[in-house]
Order: sequence, then C-alpha cells, then structure tokens
Amino acid sequence: MSGLIGLFLIITAFVTATLSGVFGMAGGMVLMGALALVLPVQAAFVTHGVLQLVANGWRAILHRRHVRWDIIGWYAAASIIAAVVVSLIAFVPSKPLLYLLMSLVPILVWLPQRWISLDAARPPQAFASGLIVTGLNLSAGVAGPLLDIFFVRTELTRHAIVATKAATQVFSHMAKIIVYGGPMLATRHADGVPPLWVFAIAIPVSMAGTAVGGLILERLSDVNFKRYTRYIVTGIGAVYFVQAVRLFLFTP
Repeated sequence: MSGLIGLFLIITAFVTATLSGVFGMAGGMVLMGALALVLPVQAAFVTHGVLQLVANGWRAILHRRHVRWDIIGWYAAASIIAAVVVSLIAFVPSKPLLYLLMSLVPILVWLPQRWISLDAARPPQAFASGLIVTGLNLSAGVAGPLLDIFFVRTELTRHAIVATKAATQVFSHMAKIIVYGGPMLATRHADGVPPLWVFAIAIPVSMAGTAVGGLILERLSDVNFKRYTRYIVTGIGAVYFVQAVRLFLFTP
C-alpha cells in the first residue's frame, strides 16, 4: 500500500469519526464508500469494521451515562445470531453491488413516521434491530438508516440516541471483523488490508474525531439533529448510486 493511500485512509478516519460523533451514522457510510474506492471488498469490510469499532466504542464510552444497556443486551444477542447465519452463507458482494446496496439504504430515512411503530426500547424490537441491522451491515457494509428507524419513536434524547446506537454498533462491527476477517486469517491471505502503521495512526485519530463530533453535537438541537441527518445520508446515497451505475456499466 502506498503512503498516499495510507494518508487518505487516516484523514478519512478522522473526518468520518467526527461526522458519526455528530449524527451517529453518516460517518460510517462515508467511510465504507471511501474504503471501497481503494481496497478490495473483503479488505474494505475488515478495515471498516476495525475503524468503526474503535469510533463507536469510544463514542459509547464518552457518552456512557446516556447508554440504554437494556437495549444493548438484546441487540448483542441478535447480532451473534446474524453473524453465524451470514458466515454460513459466505456472501461477499461485488464492488458494484456493494455501492448499489449502500445507495439504497438511505431510502429508509424517508419512510413516513406514521408507517413506523418500532421502538428499540421494547425488548422484542431491540432484538429484531440487532438481527436485521447486523444482517444488513454484513451484506451492504452499512446500516445506519435502518438502525435509526428503531429509534424514531423512542423518547430518548439526542445524546441517548447517539450513545446507545454507538454501543449497538460495537457488536455489528465486531461481527463484520469476524465474518470477513476470519476467512482471511484462516487462509493467511490478507490481500488489501492496510498495514499496521495505518491502523496505529487511524485509531487514535478516529478517537479524536469522535471527541470533536461530541463537541459539535452539544450545539445542535434535537430537531436540527434529525433534520440534518436525513439530508446528509440521502446525499451520500445519491453519490453511491452514481458510482454503482458507473461500475456496472464500465467495469469489465
């Protein structure tokens, strides 16, 4: 891996961690798309899992007093089941399909709230969110807008939403690392995975970005928090759709 690509990944890690620190999900979408630009799909999944595990874990720690641990317990149990199922299927999307799936995920944020009666604070629905969100995370690489649907009807504050969603994603990204990284370790072929020096720099940089995002979050109202999130992820989805079409049409 060239030093230029390594620098690109480190800068992207900071920017996307900051974005996630504010909105709780948009950063992960940007990071996955950026990684897929310069890495093979399987390596992108593993790298995304490691960086997002750190970013989300640190965000959960920073906001730990706001985390709803009852939700986390049900979500974690379901994540394990989803990881086992996907690992048995051994599904790895092509790069054009990955961008197409990522472009479709933001559509979920535009579903009318009157159509949605989900509430992650309810144990059965917290379990369902872990099963479905982790499954989508393992196939499309990102699932922030889907996870958000389970928090639309909750009475949680923006701090509780960001903190609890971050804690849930620790388990989703652990599943991603195991499902996609496990076969690479078993065959001793880590093709495309960044060298350790990139992770050594990107991880603390991600933590710094998360802290910066937390400061910005303090300046947002609950209303603006939800409004900006919708438009940002939609714009990201539009870019990914264009990239998917380009790859489908022009990739040999």
